[in-house]
Amino acid sequence: MDYNYIAIVMFGGMLVMLLTGQRVFAVIGFIAAVAALALWGTGGSAIPFTSTIKLMNWYPMLTLPMFVWMGYIMSETRMADDLYRMFHVWFGPIPGGLGIGTILLMVLISAMNGLSVAGLAIGATIALPEMLKRGYDKVMVTGIIQGGSSLGILVPPSVVLVLYAMIARQPVGQLWLAGVFPGLLMAGIFIIYVVIRCGFNPRLGPPLPRGERAAITTSEKLALLRAGILPVVIFAAMMGPFIYGWASLVEASVIGAAISTLVAALRGRMTKRVYEVCMTQTLGVSCMFMWILLAALAFGAVFDGLGAVKALENLFLQDLGLSPWTILVLMQVSFLVMGMFLDDTAMLVIVAPLYVPLVAKLDLGIAPGDALIWYGVLYTITCQIAYISPPFGYNLFLMRAMAPDHVTLSDIYRSIFPIVGLMLITLVIVMVFPEIALWLPHQVYGN
Repeated sequence: MDYNYIAIVMFGGMLVMLLTGQRVFAVIGFIAAVAALALWGTGGSAIPFTSTIKLMNWYPMLTLPMFVWMGYIMSETRMADDLYRMFHVWFGPIPGGLGIGTILLMVLISAMNGLSVAGLAIGATIALPEMLKRGYDKVMVTGIIQGGSSLGILVPPSVVLVLYAMIARQPVGQLWLAGVFPGLLMAGIFIIYVVIRCGFNPRLGPPLPRGERAAITTSEKLALLRAGILPVVIFAAMMGPFIYGWASLVEASVIGAAISTLVAALRGRMTKRVYEVCMTQTLGVSCMFMWILLAALAFGAVFDGLGAVKALENLFLQDLGLSPWTILVLMQVSFLVMGMFLDDTAMLVIVAPLYVPLVAKLDLGIAPGDALIWYGVLYTITCQIAYISPPFGYNLFLMRAMAPDHVTLSDIYRSIFPIVGLMLITLVIVMVFPEIALWLPHQVYGN
């Protein structure tokens, strides 16, 4: 059988098995194993072994459990409650202020966690009930919570970028730094959206009543400000040594995990229950991503052996004669379409073995190494859109499970259309101006 047909059969088999509800890593690994044994016999068994050794030798992988631990510490010890109370007091007096505070809360949570789920859980359980009680429009607020929570996979320390780094063989530190300004840009666009909507129609996000504002003393405001700044201090203490070259990425992650644990203990919130929950959740997330990486590496190795990457390159650049930017746009469109039905890891593993080498060959006016870093950010933004894209967006169903009963699935579906539009605007801006993603890595690693 021609190798091109084998590749098509592998893709088709994977999609069919994913529709059965099987775990992503199990489907990908199974297809890779069957294809390797069918193509190369018992010699194909070397592929998963080699993938395991490659993963075990990947030193930056040690950062994953450290940052996941930090996120769960913040969630379980109620640091997020303190943060939201601070934003509630300081931004509540302006129209849409609690919405703005929620977006800023999502940014800080993202900087401590690297996962979308944690931000969504905190936003849905802390911010959503408070805003609904204050008379905020339920469609608008569920949308900004979902959009804000997705920042967790773009703002460092993004776990999705760790996965991309392993598959694309790019430095995690550069990818994380590349996600800083695009993440802040997207958060800023969300804030502008809330300000404009509530400015034209204050009933969508009414300010705090005058009497309630008067009851909040200046000393209480300052106390809340100190409590809210604490996570920022933890993040600065972690990333500062890394940016200035005083500590490696792994060492910086250990610093962050240690400081967050110490702060929780000093505040009397590090109970036995909190420790057990954080440890169990961290172990589960870390093992899940390791299994996905193993399966992705094995799948990619089979594709390399088939020569599918070269075939795709010849198809786009020679047979069809498409321009580099046309190919790049088609890649993003394919991600957006797949995101309606698949999660981010499935999307990456399915197309990364094909797309990543192709990006390095495209003449986009960017060095190949920079192009792969920049493309990692573009891929992550499309993943954010995938998380909230109907009909099967992952965050849509999580929000329905955590939201009050009067917030229906129809409300949640309607809420994400303007948010998806804002994300697409961010995607286009970062595509047109790659320096938004590349400037910070150049400044840090160039020095």
